[in-house]
Amino acid sequence: MKRTLLITAVLLCCFALCYAAIADMGGQWSSTFNAPDGNAYPLSYTFKVEGSSLTGTLETSGMSVPLDSGKVSGDDLSFSVSVQGVTYSHKGKYFAAGDSIGMDVTFEGNKGHIKLSRPK
Repeated sequence: MKRTLLITAVLLCCFALCYAAIADMGGQWSSTFNAPDGNAYPLSYTFKVEGSSLTGTLETSGMSVPLDSGKVSGDDLSFSVSVQGVTYSHKGKYFAAGDSIGMDVTFEGNKGHIKLSRPK
């Protein structure tokens, strides 16, 4: 009986921690993308998490574009955005300890990495 209660309590704690990590992904995030052409582009993301669905926007270079196909699973997230006919696929991981997101971005055969942090 005690063992069953202990296992149940541990599982509930794990679920609560995963749920808290997902909930903490929401909100404002910022980064800079260093493009292969040498230009640096400031990025501002707004994420909204509902269950396993991720929605929001990316703001860069004076334009705002919606996130497409956004998904969240545990502390992993993925989505894409289309800017001027180019699709940028994003796959990342949320790090609760540092309140940051590491993100791989692929587009037109190129791949880059960005680190998102909360704006100060």
